[in-house]
Amino acid sequence: MKRFAMVMLVAALFTPALLAQDGLNHVEFGAFFNYTRLHDFGDTNFYGVGGRFGFNIHPNIQLEGEGAYDFEQNNDSNFTTNGLTVFRARTRIVHGLFGPKIQAGTGAVRLFGTLKGGALNFSGNRSLTSQINNLNFDNTYGVFYPGGGIEFFLGPIGIRMEIGDEIYFNDGAHNNLRATFGPQFRF
Repeated sequence: MKRFAMVMLVAALFTPALLAQDGLNHVEFGAFFNYTRLHDFGDTNFYGVGGRFGFNIHPNIQLEGEGAYDFEQNNDSNFTTNGLTVFRARTRIVHGLFGPKIQAGTGAVRLFGTLKGGALNFSGNRSLTSQINNLNFDNTYGVFYPGGGIEFFLGPIGIRMEIGDEIYFNDGAHNNLRATFGPQFRF
């Protein structure tokens, strides 16, 4: 009886550690530097910051959501009204995405691919009522984001690098390069 009680005590103490190793109980969160090259805005480069949160539903599949804010950028646009006029347009972007991340392996280095959907919001000059390169201001568009990357972990702390095509839909699909880089924490 003592031996059985001792085995049960050891099992109770080590079971949480064993279950945590299977990847099912992992939660990850991180912050990142965001880079977006907006093709329909004169190939303007946007830079910002963001955060993400994810949880494993399988050792190799994680559901995650993320949001990012790209700081205001300027772009000179030409409009013809009584001659040639140059207008400086200021634009900010807010990204919101959610979807699965499929990872290869469960070790310290992981390759992954992701397919996310969400929304992209452009805001800028409120005095401008026309379109600039097919992009309206103060509008939100649906987004599809296929991407991939690599993570490096040392214990619960890691670095994540990701690159993909952020496709927003406004009278057709508009492809834009997006890359993120930053720390990731898992527990």
